[in-house]
Amino acid sequence: MSDLGAGFGYLIKGQRWAFGHGRWFGFGLLPGLITLVVYAGALVGLGYGADDFVAWATPFADDWSSPWSGLLRNTLVVLVFVLGLFLAVITFTAVTLLVGQPFYESLSEEVDRSEGGEVPESGLPLWQELWISARDSVRILVRVALYGVLLFALGFVPVLGQTVVPALGFCVSGYFLAEELTAVALQRRGMVLKDRLVLLRGRRMMVLGFGVPLALSFLVPFVAVFLMPGAVAGATLLARDLTAAPAPAPEPYTLNKG
Repeated sequence: MSDLGAGFGYLIKGQRWAFGHGRWFGFGLLPGLITLVVYAGALVGLGYGADDFVAWATPFADDWSSPWSGLLRNTLVVLVFVLGLFLAVITFTAVTLLVGQPFYESLSEEVDRSEGGEVPESGLPLWQELWISARDSVRILVRVALYGVLLFALGFVPVLGQTVVPALGFCVSGYFLAEELTAVALQRRGMVLKDRLVLLRGRRMMVLGFGVPLALSFLVPFVAVFLMPGAVAGATLLARDLTAAPAPAPEPYTLNKG
C-alpha cells in the first residue's frame, strides 16, 4: 500500500511542478490540444455509429422476441463504447507523446535540470527518436489490444463483467499509461522497451498508484490535456528515482585486534 501512495505522490508532485512553471505548462499543452480535437471527433462518431454497427454484427437477433433482442444489442452497444473509451485512454497518451515528442523531451529535460544532477540526453536525431517512440508505442498497443479483447469477452460474464472487469480495465490502462509517460525520461537514459518493462514490473504497485488515478481522470473531457504536462513531469520524477543507483551498503564492522 505504501508503494500505491508513493506512486500517487509522484503524480501530485508532477502537477505541482507543471503549475509552478507556467511557461512550461503552456508549452506542454499544445500536443494534447491537437490530439484532443481528433479523438473527440472519433468518439462522437463512435457514439452515433455504435447502434448501427451492433445491429449489423448481430443479424441472428433480428427474430428474437422482446425484450431479449433489445437487451443483447443495448448491452453490446455499451460494451463497444466502453471498449472505445478504454482504447482512447490508452492511445491518447501514445499519440500525444508522438505528436509532442520535441515538446515533452524538452519538458522532461527541464524537470531533470530543476531537480539537479545529471541531465541525460539521447544524442539521437529527432527522426530516430520519433521512429523509436512510434515502434515502441505500437508494441505497447498490441499488448493493450490483447488485454482489451480478453476484458471485452469477460464483460459478458454476469456480475463479474460489471464489477471486476471494469476495475481490471482501469488497472491495465493505468499501468500502460505510466509506461508510455516514463518512456520519455527512460529513453533519454538509454533504456529500451524490454528494460523499461522489467524496471516497472519490479515496482508494479507504485506504477499503478501513478497510472490508475491518471487513467480515471482522463475520462473527464479536457482534463487529459491539462494534466499531460504535469503527468510528463511526474513520470520524469518517478523515472529518476526508479533508476537512481542504490546507496552502497555499509561495510561490516570488524573489531581491530591490533
